[in-house]
Amino acid sequence: MTTIETAPESANASAAPLITLGGVSQVFDTKAGPIRAVDGVDLSVNPGEVLCLVGESGSGKTTAARMAAGLARPSSGQVAFDGTDIWSMKRNDFATFRRSVQYVHQDPYASLNPTRTIQQTITAPLLKHGIVKSKKEAAEKAAELLTKVDLTPAENYLPKYPHQLSGGQRQRVAVARALTLDPKLIIADESTSMLDVSIRISVLAMLGRLRDDLGVGFLFITHDLAIAKYFGWNGKTAVMYLGRIVEFGPTPKIINAPTHPYTRALIDAIPEPDPDLTKTKGRESLRSLEIPSLAHLPSGCSFHPRCPQFEDGLCDGAVPALTEIRTGQSAACHVVARDGADEGRPDEPGA
Repeated sequence: MTTIETAPESANASAAPLITLGGVSQVFDTKAGPIRAVDGVDLSVNPGEVLCLVGESGSGKTTAARMAAGLARPSSGQVAFDGTDIWSMKRNDFATFRRSVQYVHQDPYASLNPTRTIQQTITAPLLKHGIVKSKKEAAEKAAELLTKVDLTPAENYLPKYPHQLSGGQRQRVAVARALTLDPKLIIADESTSMLDVSIRISVLAMLGRLRDDLGVGFLFITHDLAIAKYFGWNGKTAVMYLGRIVEFGPTPKIINAPTHPYTRALIDAIPEPDPDLTKTKGRESLRSLEIPSLAHLPSGCSFHPRCPQFEDGLCDGAVPALTEIRTGQSAACHVVARDGADEGRPDEPGA
């Protein structure tokens, strides 16, 4: 799979973080007891940067994304926008934050109001926030936004209802709606997972073009490291497991030289188009395929019941800290922190 061309990472290296999650945790009270869906996560996204948040279902990715968007208040920790805690903001400042951070949901079939035309869906935020002065101007702006997301000619789509569009077209409408308020950050939560593969690539290419043309940052949530590689090659990737970040670093290093056993297992699960390569590809042999319950997390490293590098008395003792293993690349693993990691492959995008 080829990667989307992006601006060099150094372009945003000196920029102050647009949004920062500082030690955020989210605990839900359930009949089974408190569930710690997110546990002490530290992340930041710079202007125009792509941060991919990767992990299996139930890892806490969406909960972290909702806290970043201000849709859920963390049980502890801080979410800061432009350096200010969003939950200590005055009402007007919080409204500015909410306009600056837009959310694109996973399901294009449920995220659009079925009783509204596409024109009504896109013009509603334009009119509500006074971005346009008349319905005519709103319609013109809606057509412009549809053109940006490759729905052309826009006049063919404006009068339609969501049920008259395909899944890919609906998701493009959702992206156009997110662009109405000129956001600084778009949180895309598995926004391509329900689309056919051919449509998925075209939507990712469209998102990549918008990122480059508009300079908008992305917090890109996915369970698929192949998608993270394709969309966020010049960005960073954080790998999440049972509420914690287990590996973090530049996407090329995460893909080509993973250090944490869980990241290696995710990469080994990526299907290869070449059957000969599939036969010779080394795979991490997990001790168990069963994911532990968040209600009864294992002691120490939560991955240790499945980890092929498990050491009794070490991995099941203390929770491992996220430690720098290589320059700019960190992992939460007792064994890797002690022994170091293989150098891996060169930082080159794969085909």
